[in-house]
Amino acid sequence: MVVMAYCFYASCYRFYTGPVSDHFDGKRFYNPDGDHIHSTLETLKWRMTSKRSPWPLHIDNKVYPIPPQRVDGTNLTAIFIGHATVLLQTEGLNILTDPIWSERASPFNFAGPKRVRAPGISLVNLPKIDIILISHNHYDQLDLPTLAALYKRDHPLILAGLGVDKQIRNAYPGIDVHPMDWNDHVLLKNKVAIYFVPAQHWSKRTLFDTNKTLWGGFVIKLPGGNIYFTGDSGFGSGEIFKKEITRFAPIRLALLPIGAYEPRWFMKEHHMDPAESVKVFNIIQARYALAIHFGTFQLTDESPEAPLGALKAALLEARIKLSRFRVLGEGESWNVPPANDL
Repeated sequence: MVVMAYCFYASCYRFYTGPVSDHFDGKRFYNPDGDHIHSTLETLKWRMTSKRSPWPLHIDNKVYPIPPQRVDGTNLTAIFIGHATVLLQTEGLNILTDPIWSERASPFNFAGPKRVRAPGISLVNLPKIDIILISHNHYDQLDLPTLAALYKRDHPLILAGLGVDKQIRNAYPGIDVHPMDWNDHVLLKNKVAIYFVPAQHWSKRTLFDTNKTLWGGFVIKLPGGNIYFTGDSGFGSGEIFKKEITRFAPIRLALLPIGAYEPRWFMKEHHMDPAESVKVFNIIQARYALAIHFGTFQLTDESPEAPLGALKAALLEARIKLSRFRVLGEGESWNVPPANDL
């Protein structure tokens, strides 16, 4: 009875109610650039035919200095913590993307993808966080225990797509989340604004809530040049980058995913491979980029080293200096040059 009641609740409950739009049909969200949600049969085919590369159980991190408490003015420091978690420090603000410190990207603590690398900064050494950006509700991006711990400690402003706010509050009623539709924005101090922008992806946290919450990326508008965090996204036709992101030029720093892309027949709709991330880098004319979404959790078939080799090859083919599209170690910081330094 409990299971039946839960299934009924999850399938009928609406995390968001609002007007129909070009990406919401009144019940579920969708990608205007084309949608393909894999069927159960397709998922089983992938699992049964998968040729997963071996991953180690653990990879040690190098030791890097503890980050400063603040970075003032237009100076920008980016610290790669792991997977899609990056600490951005600029204008006296500490901004964190898709924070996950849990051992597994899973609803369970005994099963599901387990991290092979520790977070590059411990929560103890993490400076006070002012803003958290949640791109969507998959378990490797929306880690509720981490979010609860950070909210209890720092009470940051949490920004997330429509409906994700209700999912978070269902688990932790005391957490305040600001829900955003695509192209909504919030104004902060020092002429800083944060926009929620389209991505080619999907959402799901249970068997019954597919696409009931909105996914996306973020653009942080800053006096020293803007930052673009894609979240998870497929390349699609490239229109979301040509139409939506180029209007935010100049992009000083783009956080672009390079992992979780094999096999392509299954992953292409919703995850870019390194070559496609380099295409996005060129389309949006980013000055610099930081590679994210690789090497922490084995989510797909490629090895932990494969994205790095594929990224290097794509950059060389596109004649882009490797210093412009960086790969950092967990905990490594990068003082990103000004947007006009090229």
